[in-house]
Amino acid sequence: MKLLKKGKTKDVYALEDGNILLQFKDDATVGEDGKLDPGGNVVGAKVEGLGQASLRVTKYYFEKIREAGIFTHYIDCDLEKGTMTVLPAVTFGKGLEIICRLKATGSFIRRYGDYCTDGQDLDFLVEVSLKDDERGDPMISKDALEMLGIMDGATYEELKSLTKRIAAILRDDLSAKGLTLYDMKFEFGMVNGKVALIDEISSGCMRVYKGDTWVHTTELEKYFQ
Repeated sequence: MKLLKKGKTKDVYALEDGNILLQFKDDATVGEDGKLDPGGNVVGAKVEGLGQASLRVTKYYFEKIREAGIFTHYIDCDLEKGTMTVLPAVTFGKGLEIICRLKATGSFIRRYGDYCTDGQDLDFLVEVSLKDDERGDPMISKDALEMLGIMDGATYEELKSLTKRIAAILRDDLSAKGLTLYDMKFEFGMVNGKVALIDEISSGCMRVYKGDTWVHTTELEKYFQ
């Protein structure tokens, strides 16, 4: 097993059979204020049990999404070891984050606060940002993605449609648990020539509320036991 990358929340290994092993860690991202933030770019906290909690939620949703007929890179996982086995994927450019917003919060308010209020309903609004920590993960438009050769227009529309379908699955499932999904970020890549959902789907990738209270990263996992 060869280490390919040490990531913020996961380490990535190449397996002998050609697949990839993701080792989940207890590291968490924080925002500019130093507080836990799913949209943060900097690892600023270590939360005991976070890796296993993130993997439990990821396993739950990847299997639910697979049941819905949506292609992903997921193969299986080992909750005790904190690992997930996936198919190798090719990212778009150096990586993109596809964000789906159901309610205005976080960076959306910081950018557009003159035109909206915190918690305002948004209708599955899809945004795309580059994975570029040094530049603060800048937002990018469909036109720029095409012009820079990162993604063609047809693929963009496919990702947009898939993002809304997956976000609806999460929204409905969380709603049944008495929770409200505010926003979610996904990653996609090409697997065997097909667009696939990749990376993870955990509390570190979404903002979920119970009433008006944000559900802490490790607290969310309790709803999946």
